[in-house]
Amino acid sequence: MIEIQEGKRFTWLVTGGAGFLGCHVCNFLVKKNQRVISYDIAQIPENEKPDGLVEVTADIRNQESLKEALGGVDYVVHCAAALALARPEEINSVNAEGTRIVLESCIEAGVKRFVYISSTAVYGMPKYHPIYEDAPLDPMGYYGVAKAKAEEHIRSGNDIEWIILRPKSFIGTGRLGIFQILFDWIESGRKIPILGNGENIFQLLSVEDFTEAIYLSALYATPNEIYNIGAKNFGTVNEDVGAMLKEANTGARLFHFPSKPVKAILRMLEYLNLSPVYRWVYDTADQESYVSIGKAENDFGYSPAYSNQATLIETYKWYLVEGKEMAKKHGTGHRVAWKQGILRVIKYLF
Repeated sequence: MIEIQEGKRFTWLVTGGAGFLGCHVCNFLVKKNQRVISYDIAQIPENEKPDGLVEVTADIRNQESLKEALGGVDYVVHCAAALALARPEEINSVNAEGTRIVLESCIEAGVKRFVYISSTAVYGMPKYHPIYEDAPLDPMGYYGVAKAKAEEHIRSGNDIEWIILRPKSFIGTGRLGIFQILFDWIESGRKIPILGNGENIFQLLSVEDFTEAIYLSALYATPNEIYNIGAKNFGTVNEDVGAMLKEANTGARLFHFPSKPVKAILRMLEYLNLSPVYRWVYDTADQESYVSIGKAENDFGYSPAYSNQATLIETYKWYLVEGKEMAKKHGTGHRVAWKQGILRVIKYLF
């Protein structure tokens, strides 16, 4: 455990600081009276930028910019990533090669600890649950493979203390992307398609709980360890999504489809670039998907406050008040809406 003094300030650099997770991490650290640097190719919107935050606008693959930004930095939280909708070569370049560059730059700069935001996508689709940190890796898709490669780079680094966090899908204020499609359909009172019978257990994660976990792991976790991060309280897809529909009270209801033919259709639509729903989403939608968080609980005191249902409901409420304005912008990140493509037509067919 790292010894710290109450009230002591450290300097943190957050890569991807303008992204969905990065914004939350930067704001959390500033509230903790820490010195914070956001390092991103984009800038944080002025209305979301906390006082005292320093911004560096640069690419993580730019070693000269990294070298300059890392001077005097104690902790690095590496959130920057190309998401699953990006081009395969970009995913590998940013997520695998970019992580190697950031890691080597941190070692050269004498950073105390490097916290890497990985993904449970590195596990693929295990047959047994809960998933523990020592489960075999079978990464799915270009994104999962790149994350696994990045982990290899980190685990081979002996000249810096590192922490690898493998979070479940995390949502909260500011999260759009695939969830914006769901929220849009709910608000419109449409039938919400569920693959299979919906009785599979699917764990999510509140971004607020995740930011707390990042902070605690940076300061207190055993160095050079891997931790799963997820909600403590979660249920079946029917239970958790159903609770959100009940709260929304728009007339939207669950509508179950047989998995095999629908997955075949979604795979074809993805191949034709007609739908933003990618393989990792539809292949896991009808499967059990939850990790053990016991290691994080026992090692550095991780204690998630939000259940699946509370997180979904609060994020939907935020969407109605603020998210719809953000959703006017389209792209491939978590802070913008994804173009629904043919799904926008299908939405009105049932």
